[in-house]
Amino acid sequence: MKCLILAAGYATRLYPLTENFPKPLLKVGEKAILDWLIDDIDRADKVDEYVVISNSKFADHFKLWAKQRDQKITVIDDGTSTNETRLGAVRDIQYAIDELKLCDDMLVIAGDNLLDFSLTQFISYAENKKTSCVMRYFEGDKKKLSRSGVLEIDKTDKVIGMQEKPSDPKSNWCCPPFYFYKKDDIKLIKKGIEEGCAVDAPGSFAAWLCTQTKVHAMEMPGKRYDIGNLESYESVQKEYKGINK
Repeated sequence: MKCLILAAGYATRLYPLTENFPKPLLKVGEKAILDWLIDDIDRADKVDEYVVISNSKFADHFKLWAKQRDQKITVIDDGTSTNETRLGAVRDIQYAIDELKLCDDMLVIAGDNLLDFSLTQFISYAENKKTSCVMRYFEGDKKKLSRSGVLEIDKTDKVIGMQEKPSDPKSNWCCPPFYFYKKDDIKLIKKGIEEGCAVDAPGSFAAWLCTQTKVHAMEMPGKRYDIGNLESYESVQKEYKGINK
C-alpha cells in the first residue's frame, strides 16, 4: 500500500507563518503535523512508501524533512509556484501516479489535518469492506457543511451520494480529507477528470467515484483538527494531546 500525502497548497490564510514554510511541517507540540500522521499510520505496518506531493516553493523543505525519517518517503514537485497556478488536489494525485507509475491500493490524506484517533482503524475498516472508503463525522453547523464534502449513506455505510460544498446539504455527514482507494479505482482518476470531475477539492474524486462503484464511509471514532487559519493553529497547539490510546 502507498500513502499519498497532499501537501501542494500554499496556506495563504496562515501567513506570515506559511509564507515561506509549508503548513504540514508546522509544529504541534513536540512534532510536526506530518510526523504525527506518519508515526501513527506506520504502526499498521501496511504502507511500504509515503509519497508527498508538494509544489516548487516548498518541495525542498519536504525533502530535507524526509531525510530525517526512517520510512521510505518520496517527495514529488508538481511544478507550480503560486496559489493561482496550483493544479488542484485531484490533478496532484494523478500527477504523482503518472510520475511514479503507482499501481497499488492507496491511502490519500491531507497533510495539514490532525486526528485524536488512529488511522490504523480506518485502514482495517477498508480492508474489511474490500472497497474504496472515506470517513464521516456528524456536523450540525450548516455553514461548515457548505464548505465541505457532504455524504448520504445507507444502513450498511455505503455512500449513495456525495456533494462538494453544497448550498443545500442533504445530510449532516461531513467527509474529511482522508481516503482509501483500491488500486482498480485509482485507475479511474484520469477518467474522472476527463468526464468533468472537479479537481480543486480532494473529495471531488470520491464524490465522482461513488457514482461508478461501491464506496463505504466509516464513522470517525474521535475528533479531527483542521488547521485552516492562525486562530485554529493556536487552538490546536493548546488542545491537541496526540492519539487517544
